[in-house]
Amino acid sequence: MTPGAPPSARAAYETWHGALPAVDPTTPPWIHMIRAALDPARDLAGRRVLEIGCGRGDFARWLAGRQPPPGRLVAADFAISAVAIARRTAAEQGLAGIAWQVADIGALDFPDASFDTVFSLETIEHTPSPGRAVEELARVLAPGGRLFLTTPSYLNGSGLYRIYLRLRGRRFQEAGQPINQPMLLPRTLALVRRAGLRVLAFDAVGHSLPWPGGAIELAWLERLRPWSRWLGVQSMIVAEKAAR
Repeated sequence: MTPGAPPSARAAYETWHGALPAVDPTTPPWIHMIRAALDPARDLAGRRVLEIGCGRGDFARWLAGRQPPPGRLVAADFAISAVAIARRTAAEQGLAGIAWQVADIGALDFPDASFDTVFSLETIEHTPSPGRAVEELARVLAPGGRLFLTTPSYLNGSGLYRIYLRLRGRRFQEAGQPINQPMLLPRTLALVRRAGLRVLAFDAVGHSLPWPGGAIELAWLERLRPWSRWLGVQSMIVAEKAAR
């Protein structure tokens, strides 16, 4: 959230995280893309690592368990309730080495170049200004460091569904979250480049058409890669900050 986010948004996120059911952290498609793109020796081992928008800490706990581990691991979220749940779960699992913090992705309270690796997973689309959020991610990234960013892309049937809902006067929501920006993969790539980062790789997976009672899977699009990645629902970008 950027400074000045309405109190109603914070209250909504506190309630949302408090009521969110437990999920299997290995199932989301963006997790599989991130794991495939990671170079543990370069991105984790002994590095200063930040995950912003950590939610209830599933991915941060996975990072803490890598061997060799990060030199410093900070996991932060806008919602106080999410951080409390993450901290408690880590303690119950006997997992140390994670600095849990409450932080605003639109105004990070870290000096410039504080981290060698930054993760932002499914977060910028839930901020008032995704561009400002990406600028902050780039600011706290050290020269030579890498950003791993995932966000939905609506250049597909899901985007058509959003348009349909708008024409019907209905509000689109992602699992009840109060802010849901209509991100597109080309737009996200432009924001990353505008923030001064060099895109190393990008991908997107998931092809379906929303339909009453469920969704129609368009698996045949997966066979048309790489161009069909532009139409994927779940997008990932890996970018690098130029070394001095």
